[in-house]
Amino acid sequence: MSVLLAPRSAPLFVVFNRASGRGDRDELGPAVEAACRAAGRVCELMPVEEPGCLVETAREAVRRAREAGGVVVAAGGDGTINCVAQAVLGSGCAFGVLPRGTFNYFARTHGIPAELDAALRVLLEERAVPVQVGLLNDRVFLVNASLGLYSQSLEDREVWKRQFGRSRAIAIGAVLATILRGHRSLGLTIESQGAPRKVRTPTVFVGNNALQMEQVGLPEAQAIDQGALAGVMLKPVGRWGLLKLLVRGAMGRLAEADQIVNFAFRRLTVRDRRIGARRVKVATDGEVLWMRLPLHFEVSPHRLMLIRPPGLAEERRQAQANLAEAESGR
Repeated sequence: MSVLLAPRSAPLFVVFNRASGRGDRDELGPAVEAACRAAGRVCELMPVEEPGCLVETAREAVRRAREAGGVVVAAGGDGTINCVAQAVLGSGCAFGVLPRGTFNYFARTHGIPAELDAALRVLLEERAVPVQVGLLNDRVFLVNASLGLYSQSLEDREVWKRQFGRSRAIAIGAVLATILRGHRSLGLTIESQGAPRKVRTPTVFVGNNALQMEQVGLPEAQAIDQGALAGVMLKPVGRWGLLKLLVRGAMGRLAEADQIVNFAFRRLTVRDRRIGARRVKVATDGEVLWMRLPLHFEVSPHRLMLIRPPGLAEERRQAQANLAEAESGR
């Protein structure tokens, strides 16, 4: 489908989840309206009061944007951005992001600032460029998708958030609690490029975010830049081994760990070797759900036309410099 390259005068259709991300949801709408008014741009705010209405609102935003030659904008955390991107992908509409979440990996890897005023300047002044999207059984993921221990830690994180609030410290605490509670390894058959092999692993992690890979020290960030996805699996390991891996990741040195199996691919099929297994719990961009087996991870044939600053994001530049420094010191 041809892309509707929206001009800088194109109207904006802003989907924002009032239940998502930071506690500034009441300030978002007025800030967007004021910025658009100053820039002479038309905008329509499309708030989502209940999480169950997000998909429907995103589809309606795409419909209106197609009719008006406009831009669909997602304001929220990675989960909200993922949902709106699912509706936008393949529609021909340009896509904008106002990051309001905890980690904001999608926005950060593309140089979109976390500060609302700065993000609005990008949205109103920059052009759309194509960016890669991952698919898991036709479901979009912009940052990562996973099954096993990593997806369980995300589910536990949501429980902690409901109890203690949203912050990076809460997210890290939930991960530690998941590891210390114990886990089981999965018996899987994975197939890429026609070569199936049996594995046992606590988790399968697939990344589509180069910044996230660079920050933990994995070289597959370059593969993502070149149109592939990054696969990461752990060899069977105990609790203390997992904690050591967590520390290595925080230090940007995960590639040095013998327990890590990392590889790049464009399409990967995962099957569960348990007799009668039909569904498995997975996570896409932090949202946990059940999905039918087998699982197919692949690069989407469509790209998102994302409004973002040109060139390599400064945070990625710094992450690459840190990675190069670590490698030179080995």
